[in-house]
Amino acid sequence: MGEKRQRYSEEFKEQTVKYIQEQTKTLPQIGEDLNIPSGTLKQWMTKYRKFENEPLVDRATLHQKDKQLMEQERTIEDLKEEIAILKKAMHIFSKERN
Repeated sequence: MGEKRQRYSEEFKEQTVKYIQEQTKTLPQIGEDLNIPSGTLKQWMTKYRKFENEPLVDRATLHQKDKQLMEQERTIEDLKEEIAILKKAMHIFSKERN
């Protein structure tokens, strides 16, 4: 005889996906804990996953963020160089003159 399939409510699926997002365990570990196949959990994740604290990302946003990061890295390097120059100048001007 065939095994009867387990049916889960939409609310249960949503709560399970939320639980998965909060965990540090792997999907197979959570599946084993809940006695639900990890393939089923993956399907639920694609269907019910919500990005409450995550912004939507598209190519334009990624490109803009990359550009911003590169500009910030250049600024940091410039500031490091300026600090090094100021340290040298401070050292030179702080020496006692004979």
